[in-house]
Amino acid sequence: MNRQTVLITGASSGIGRALALEYAAPDRCLLLVGRDEARLADITELCRTRGATVVAISLDVRDREALAAWITTRDGETPIDLAIACAGIVSGTSAQRPLDPGEAMRAVLAVDLMGAVNTIEPALEAMRRRRRGHVALVGSLAGLRGFPSSPAYSMAKAAVHAYAEGIRPALRREGIAVSLIAPGFVTTPLNAELVAPQPLKVTAARAAGIIRSGLDRRKPVIAFPFILYAGLRLLTLLPARFGDWLLDRPGVDVPLTRERERAGS
Repeated sequence: MNRQTVLITGASSGIGRALALEYAAPDRCLLLVGRDEARLADITELCRTRGATVVAISLDVRDREALAAWITTRDGETPIDLAIACAGIVSGTSAQRPLDPGEAMRAVLAVDLMGAVNTIEPALEAMRRRRRGHVALVGSLAGLRGFPSSPAYSMAKAAVHAYAEGIRPALRREGIAVSLIAPGFVTTPLNAELVAPQPLKVTAARAAGIIRSGLDRRKPVIAFPFILYAGLRLLTLLPARFGDWLLDRPGVDVPLTRERERAGS
């Protein structure tokens, strides 16, 4: 039986946790990274009850050297077929806080952008030697256009989008697929306190199913829901003043950065 090895960061919460459950099966080896030890132990046990082989570690994706060493060691034991960089945090604004505080902004960039790079860099090193593999980076529909309610988050996700698009052609020539995942609103702990409209929100399990389907087909872009994706793409073509007016809604309150794994977008 051929066994697929899947690496998932941010696995102890939200979309990362849902993806771990989505991929858990007897023919899978899951390499799970998260920062909440109790929740990571819980998802590890759940995946094992579904027959998956699981190796998990509580680790901060900002720790580049430790993460690279762990991924390299695990890849030496069971070569990674698919690496999903899902860890992330969010920060935002409110009527009393019109801009992201500097430290919150830097934390979002460190986790959402550099954490993704720290994840796929060591995985790609091994995949390029084998000339096969698949990496996926979790962006967001917020990466398509800067949101006044979450400028730092939008900035980090826009950078993730550009990075995925930039490395995709060269890696394709080496037999490695690159997928950009851009979810809309997802029901997760991270956005539970978000005070704002959340149109067409889906559950984390539903999001994981959509992502899994796209990854199985090695799609370069997995964006959902499509109507929001198409609307935001259109918005970037319209005058900036119109987009600013449409997105700058009163009453929106996005909590400051949470030091925990990604749980939504």
